[in-house]
Amino acid sequence: MNSKTGEVPGQTRVTIHGVAAAAGVSKSTVSRILDERLPRSDSETARRVRKVAEELGYVRDVSAASLRRGNTMTIGVIVPRLTDTVMAMLYEALAKACSRSGRFAIVATTDDKPKADRLAAESLLKRGVDGLILSTAREDDDFPDELAKRGIPYVLALRTDGHSLSSVGDDRLGGYLAARHLLDLGHRRIGVIAGPSYASSSRGRVEGFRHALEEAGLNADPSYIIPSTFGIESGAVAVETLMHLSPRPTAIFAVNDNTAIGALSGLTKLGLSVPQDISIVGYNDIPIVSHLPTPLTTLRVPFEQIASNALDLLAGDNSPADERIRISAPTLIPRKSTAPIR
Repeated sequence: MNSKTGEVPGQTRVTIHGVAAAAGVSKSTVSRILDERLPRSDSETARRVRKVAEELGYVRDVSAASLRRGNTMTIGVIVPRLTDTVMAMLYEALAKACSRSGRFAIVATTDDKPKADRLAAESLLKRGVDGLILSTAREDDDFPDELAKRGIPYVLALRTDGHSLSSVGDDRLGGYLAARHLLDLGHRRIGVIAGPSYASSSRGRVEGFRHALEEAGLNADPSYIIPSTFGIESGAVAVETLMHLSPRPTAIFAVNDNTAIGALSGLTKLGLSVPQDISIVGYNDIPIVSHLPTPLTTLRVPFEQIASNALDLLAGDNSPADERIRISAPTLIPRKSTAPIR
């Protein structure tokens, strides 16, 4: 180390030790003088320390200071994959919300596999994150309960297990609005690309859809509700199944935009036009869907509100029982992919 600059060969960051050596004072004296939270001293020593720090280009290491205080101001975010635009939008909203409060978001992906959830969480925790936000909750996995038993702060986002601190969209309302929109256009045979049953988001949307049909005096035919993943290819496969039913549906509700895009592709291959031959509604309102050749009618999810609520819950987990799950309402965005039944 060069005692005059505080630099280690090959390392450009100036340390507090280097400032102390160059100023001829102790490390604790430098730390106290440069700590912006303390009253500013105008002593000769303080002026010399500040001058040396400025000349050396010293920048206070906020992360190290946070570690000494027991927090790092970083939040670990676990998502299935960032190639899924919905998850990328959630992470971006969380990163923006973190920056507004002086925090930083670190992301890990799991491909929606429970074992990978645990590995991702351990990796983030080893990096000293103050808490976790997970969008990977599954009905068939008790990982959130494991975190709770270990005393690790966490919040579920977009999906919930029904009892953990959670920030989610109102999926039942969204499914209801999608069905109500198609019913109002005269459709009665409506197919559903239902997503995976392990995700509370897809289950809620299908439940809301069923409720709207029952309210209209109709029964949801189980053969018109096709399980799928959240992927584009799965939507194409599901729509082919729906179109081989007799009678086939006149409209489709896809529980996310990716499967709706896959369905649009599949319908084109089958020689069917949207909305002339069949109407379709998606969910989430990812950016691409308003720019498709036939802009997609969809439900807009308020990602920024969901992210903000998740961080609020993480900051103070003593919420009353009726506020442990915060729900944000989606908005129906009608576009060109739906039309009155012929």
